[in-house]
Amino acid sequence: MKYRKLGKSDVSVSEISLGCWTMGGLNWVNGTPNGWANVNESEVAEAINYAIDHGVNHFDNADVYGNGRAERMLARILGKRTNNFVIATKIGWFPGTAEHAYEPKHIRHQCEQSLINLKRDYIDLYYFHHGDFGENDKYLDGAIEIMYKLRDEGKIRVIGQSAYKQEDFVKLIPKVKPDVLQSRSNAIDEGVLQDNSPTRLLMEKNNISFVAFGPVAQGLLLGKYHQGNPPQFEAGDHRANQERFKTENLAKLEPKIEKLKNKFGPSNQELSRAALQYLLYYKQVASVIPGFRNLDQVKSNVSGTDNPLTDEEFNFIKNLFAE
Repeated sequence: MKYRKLGKSDVSVSEISLGCWTMGGLNWVNGTPNGWANVNESEVAEAINYAIDHGVNHFDNADVYGNGRAERMLARILGKRTNNFVIATKIGWFPGTAEHAYEPKHIRHQCEQSLINLKRDYIDLYYFHHGDFGENDKYLDGAIEIMYKLRDEGKIRVIGQSAYKQEDFVKLIPKVKPDVLQSRSNAIDEGVLQDNSPTRLLMEKNNISFVAFGPVAQGLLLGKYHQGNPPQFEAGDHRANQERFKTENLAKLEPKIEKLKNKFGPSNQELSRAALQYLLYYKQVASVIPGFRNLDQVKSNVSGTDNPLTDEEFNFIKNLFAE
């Protein structure tokens, strides 16, 4: 396993790491599905221990993943080993009884609760989870101030900003001054990693690292779902109403996945290597954080470790999904 530094910090993370969202199980936030079905803690533990044995040192969590369940599960599995690893978590989608999740006192409260859940004295990487700081950015200045206070107090080591839109990153990077950005990115939709995007240019200018979630497009890049095998999601699973999983969109994607299989091979391991190493080709990407629920998924995720794409392979994928 290779490791890359997070921005200007002295924290290094495994190129292939693990996203812990699935560990929270089925969940709703303000009536909206925000979870995943079919989570078994013993299977998760087996998968995490395999990942550790193969060099994974970075686990990405959030207070809203199962409303704390994912943080507590990770703590149980890591046990006394926890300080050997880089643990990231986030604040922003779980307001509790606060008017807004970015109220400064709520941020402090959630940070302290995450430390309790994770059974740690500090959080290695603490993100603002999204870019909505209230009407007219009402909570922005106070949120930034408390985040830096928490860092000065030693409760967090590195500050990150997660968001979903270019305009949020462009607005927030000069103010938050994060060392790390996180957003969805994969070969189907590179998002803010697109060539010459405003966010990409800001990352290059300010030596900011990028952590990519959704790097296998929630299984789409593995050919897991197609028009003949559309997914069936339980209530509480956030994927249930997403456009990308509808039959007509699966039909459009299917010919490209077939070309990907013909080029790299049809197995999950071969397709995972193509998807993950595609993103790691970009120097701004410190880590990819595919989700997982079992050992087989983690084996696929780490199978492409230390096997980067050639220039020709990278360009094949880029051109395939640009069509």
